[in-house]
Amino acid sequence: MTQPLPLWTPRLKPARRTLELVSDLEVTSHLGVVENEEVVELIERVMHADGLHPLSEHVWLHVRHGGDSRDQHFLMRREGILVGYAHLDNTDEVAGPSAELAVHPQHRRTGIGRALVQSMLDQIPNQQLRLWAHGKQPAAIALARSMNFIDRRVLWQMRRSLRAPLSQPNLAAGITLRSFNPELDMDSWLALNRRAFVDHPEQGGWQLTDLQRRMQEPWFSTEGFILAIAKATGDIAGFHWTKVHGVTGHASHAHEDIGEVYVVGVDPAWQGTGLGRALTIVGLQYLRNLGLGQAMLYVDATNDPAISLYTSLGFTRWETDVLYLLDARH
Repeated sequence: MTQPLPLWTPRLKPARRTLELVSDLEVTSHLGVVENEEVVELIERVMHADGLHPLSEHVWLHVRHGGDSRDQHFLMRREGILVGYAHLDNTDEVAGPSAELAVHPQHRRTGIGRALVQSMLDQIPNQQLRLWAHGKQPAAIALARSMNFIDRRVLWQMRRSLRAPLSQPNLAAGITLRSFNPELDMDSWLALNRRAFVDHPEQGGWQLTDLQRRMQEPWFSTEGFILAIAKATGDIAGFHWTKVHGVTGHASHAHEDIGEVYVVGVDPAWQGTGLGRALTIVGLQYLRNLGLGQAMLYVDATNDPAISLYTSLGFTRWETDVLYLLDARH
């Protein structure tokens, strides 16, 4: 029988690149090579057990690259084995810190998740912690409820078959398509991305490093990064950035390769012309031509226009991710 975690007492926040070890808990502001390998192995075990990734793409990129200077990593070990991991992002000074965590499938229901959440709460006194749970699993819901977290934001994962018929894209007059060219398009694409997602809590704040990190990932393909160009000016009017999960070199997945409608953005000057719908179809055709059988996407559950568009294109709700916020009344 698995023994319960020994009692531990939190200490002061660690300085950058320093470690603190309190019983089985280790906190660091940067993952070294060994820690990185441990976390990657743990995440892959969780993925195989649950059929979904326990961390968002943003956090996963930070893990793979060692972390941001303001990240904190919480590693819980038992008899030398990493059994729990949590990531604390302190970069959003407006909304407050956000956290995600993963627990080894063979060490669940032993208090590890609760200990990780409590250790993060102890690191950010008098601040509101936001906690992401992916897949809306019963254990995550129970943990959030028991620690007085309430639902704040909900994301839907939607899917559709790529073997089902696709309508033809109706591109607006004056638009031509081409692939993303890193040497020519990075700055102009970032400017468009900020305009298109000015009110989006994550996407609208991308900087050059955010783009470059994704371009270094094994799944990145310029052919799958489709730009709509205004013939009259040569400016980017919109784009559909696709993604393929399960490509060689990417973390193992518990499913066949699947395409993703990663990001679709349209310049405000071109909104209302049907360009977003047309670009979505173009990207789906590209993914189908790769021989993929399914496509997925993520959308905010309150984004009714986007959900209506994706539903009309054959997408249906598949999974749910929930952002929990600590209830200030408790």
